[in-house]
Amino acid sequence: QAQLVESGGGSVQAGGSLRLSCAASGLTYNSRCMGWFRQAPGREREGVATIESDGTASYADSVKGRFTISKDNDKNTLYLRMNSLKPEDTAMYYCATGGFGLDSKTYNYWGQGTQVTVSS
Repeated sequence: QAQLVESGGGSVQAGGSLRLSCAASGLTYNSRCMGWFRQAPGREREGVATIESDGTASYADSVKGRFTISKDNDKNTLYLRMNSLKPEDTAMYYCATGGFGLDSKTYNYWGQGTQVTVSS
């Protein structure tokens, strides 16, 4: 059974950094596109960053230059390094796989989420 478990969220001040991790199991990890998505209260879930099986990364315009997605195939773990955090980055962050692009509707495997809160 596919399982994605996120960790690394927390509370930071604006300008700070966090690194999120997503441990994957029970799926063909290396052959799938994986991504990070976020959802703030009252807002739709949005794509943040994705990485293809060949390592090609894509980012939402709002995080380009600040966030970096990466993966460790040996550890079956996806990461999201977040620098220069802003209050508007506050959201629940989810790891997902099985889809394509930044469209959350195409993904069928999801983690439970990890909360990121950025204070001004």
